[in-house]
Formats: sequence, structure tokens, C-alpha cells
Amino acid sequence: MRALVVDPSEPGGLRLVEDHPDPTPPPGEVLVRVDLAGICTTDLEILRGYMAFSGIPGHEFVGTVVRGSEALCGRRVVAEINCVGPDSPARDHNARKHAPDRTVLGIAGRDGAMAQYLTVPAENCHEVPADISDRQAVFVEPLAAACQVLEDHTVCATTRVAVIGCGRLGLLCAQVLATRTHRLEVIGRNPRKLALGRRLGLATRDTGSLEPRADRDLVVECSGSPDGLRLALELVRPRGTIVLKSTYARPAGVDLAPVVIHEIVVAGNRCGPFGHALRLLAARQVRVEELIDGVFPLSRWQEAFAAARDPRKLKILIEPGAT
Repeated sequence: MRALVVDPSEPGGLRLVEDHPDPTPPPGEVLVRVDLAGICTTDLEILRGYMAFSGIPGHEFVGTVVRGSEALCGRRVVAEINCVGPDSPARDHNARKHAPDRTVLGIAGRDGAMAQYLTVPAENCHEVPADISDRQAVFVEPLAAACQVLEDHTVCATTRVAVIGCGRLGLLCAQVLATRTHRLEVIGRNPRKLALGRRLGLATRDTGSLEPRADRDLVVECSGSPDGLRLALELVRPRGTIVLKSTYARPAGVDLAPVVIHEIVVAGNRCGPFGHALRLLAARQVRVEELIDGVFPLSRWQEAFAAARDPRKLKILIEPGAT
């Protein structure tokens, strides 16, 4: 099969392998033909050394099961990325993402979705309803991560929320949070992305015109930069909560004294409930296709990753079966 493989010796940190061995699903797993995969900030950080990953990257995908489960064969699926063996006691998504023996699709110990095929535990798979397109379904993994904020933190109509970052994840998190509160503002630098946020019905503010008032109940940091945490500390109220969504290879180097002085809760937050994400897409409560800025075959991976690094762009997709 054709696959992208992380290779630090290559320009761009990747190489295209035309004859990579097809994966064989072990017991309890399925073989999936990848129909569409997304490039996210974590993938870009992996190419900078994050998690010291080697193998096939990519964890956002929609595909079709071709072998390994009679119930799933021929079905379109998305899949949770934290994988455990059949004997592991970790059976739900929250337990799996912290299981000490887990592998993580395209991130840690397991090949990912930037290839024509992958294997994943059958229990990780969620069937995609017919009324959700591939271009919508490929967003389920990051959308589920956005939904996890609501799983972990109480948000109601009066909750004052700031989302730092107007990129891919920021706009998804903001749309999810806006299903609970309208006292929400997306804060960012990119005029095009902020304008898209407004078209999605979100209030936005440029960081250049921002007056840092420590009055937000909840600040969700999605900027992809350590600078986002510094800004979050200026925006959150005393005894408020900062949710960290960004992952980056370089250390943050942030003064944490305000966390103690103002008794701020700082919470990490990542993978989330796929069922919630699928329901939001089916109900058209979250719009995702407007975030797509390009779809490339694997053979044009260099163009795809260059576009994904471009701060003017949002979501870039790879279609492994295309030529």
C-alpha cells in the first residue's frame, strides 16, 4: 500500500512509501480502508519531535471496514485513537486514553491514517450515519475532543467563556461551547479565520484590540502556542478555570505564580466522546465543511503539509486512495 512515514532525515520529516506492507488485523481488530484523513496541529508537532513518534502519522480519519468484523464489514466508520488489547480492563474511552499499555493511532506505538489502510480495535469504531458525509465525518475525532470540555466542566447559559485560537480546533471548541452559552468570544490574530468564526455565528475579537480583563469563568486554550497559556492567565477570573487543548513540542516557560495567587484551576483535556460529536453533526449544530481549505492525494503530501502549516489555512485533508 501507499503510506506516509515519519523520517527525520528527510526534508519535511516525511517520506512517501509506495510499497509499504499492508497491515494485518490481529484478533479483535479490523482492517480499514482510509477514505479521508485530516492533518492537525499534533501531526505538525510530531514532525518537530513531539512524542518521538516513528511510523505512519495521522489520527483523524473516516474509512470503510474491509476485514476483521462481520458486523462492521462494509460499514463506514470513524475510530477512537486510544487503543488497548482485548485483555485490558480499560473498556470505555476515558479509561482507554489513560491505560498504561495503550497505543495511540498515529501518535504513539501504532501506525496511523495517512496510508491506504490501517488497523484499529473493533470496539474503537463508530459507524457513521448515512446523512453525515465523509467531509463531515473526518472531523469527528477533533470534534469529540471539543465535546470533552463539556464532559469535564459545567457550562450554562450564563458562563462567560473565552476560546483562545481561531484555528481548526478553536472554531470547533467554540461551536460546541456555543450550544450551551452565548456569552462566548473567540480570540485570535488571523482576520480570515476570525471572519469565518463570525459567519459561523460566533463573537470574535482580535488579540490586538483585546483588553485583558480577568473576568472569564472558563478559558479554553486552543492556540497551539505557549503564548496562549500566558494570555489565558490574563483573561480568567480568580477561581476560574483554564482548559488546555494545545500540544506542542517546545516547553511553555510560563510563570505559574498567578495560578496559586488567584486559585485558578488548570485542566488538561483531550480525546472525547465520539457519540456526542456524531450527534452534533447529524443535528447540524456544528458546521465543519467550511473549515476545509484543501484536499490532496498522498502523492501531493508535500503540498498538503505546506498548506497545513500556512497560518492562513484551516483544515487540510488527504485522500489516500486518490491519484
